[in-house]
Amino acid sequence: MVVDRRMSALLLAGLYAVSGVLCLASAIWPMHHDTPVALLWALAVTGIGGGVVIWSLRLRLQDWMMHAAVALDGVLIALLAWRSATAVGIVGLGPALIAVGLYCAHFFDLPAARLHAWLLVVLTTVGAVAAEPDRFAVAWAAIVVSVVAFTEAQGRLAQHLRTAASTDPLTGVANRRAWEAEAARHLSLATRTGEPLSFALLDLDDFKEVNDREGHGAGDALLRDLATGWAARLRQADLLGRYGGDEFVLCLPATDESGAREILEQLDATHAFAWSVGIASARPGDSLHEVLARADADLYLQKRSGRPA
Repeated sequence: MVVDRRMSALLLAGLYAVSGVLCLASAIWPMHHDTPVALLWALAVTGIGGGVVIWSLRLRLQDWMMHAAVALDGVLIALLAWRSATAVGIVGLGPALIAVGLYCAHFFDLPAARLHAWLLVVLTTVGAVAAEPDRFAVAWAAIVVSVVAFTEAQGRLAQHLRTAASTDPLTGVANRRAWEAEAARHLSLATRTGEPLSFALLDLDDFKEVNDREGHGAGDALLRDLATGWAARLRQADLLGRYGGDEFVLCLPATDESGAREILEQLDATHAFAWSVGIASARPGDSLHEVLARADADLYLQKRSGRPA
């Protein structure tokens, strides 16, 4: 799940709280003499209380907790469908199903969103079929199709937007904002575990001359070729980003400075064009800005000394 935790927690807490308030209103003003008032009171407390808990734990929620909370929401909706007194009450759950599907599509990756949508559909369909009312099959089929279709459409759109927001359009590697966010997470993890973590700034030598002599198209092609070659040599956990212009940046988890230099030697063999590099390993208490500043200082020294990458 690649999203802002506060926003995802806020909306999930809102889904729970709104559902709880609606159940509370139905319990206070039941629309049918067979309305399961006791169940509605229990669901009201669960929904409102769950919303409060989710929001209060928003900064400590793990991915599995978010998935579990969404799955529980599906179970509660299925329970309400099973105990509904009228066909209208069952069909009236449609907006809740669609809201949960759209939430999953926006905040979870597409395979997980699909799984949640189908789980939601199966659970609530079982509950609806087990309920006493009937003659809602056509309307329920429309709800099921809507949940699956809306989840798929929103999921694909969200996936496209996340990719566009985190990827440099020219080279296909992480853009500056996405790289910094992921690198900060690696730095936080290294601080907690004590594992080594190194960063490198890569600056192309005489790149301006390429643009001036051969045109910007040639410069763009060179950037793409370099990024492609580097990415092919990096490990799966390594993070390559374009920092702007002709400057790239590397985050190398579980790697000390000596290991970082070995990796950079492999990258140097991928293309004949010359580039300089500055390396810095994370120290206890470092911020991302501080460790990158040391890498930048090292890069500046190498540029002045004329040492190769």
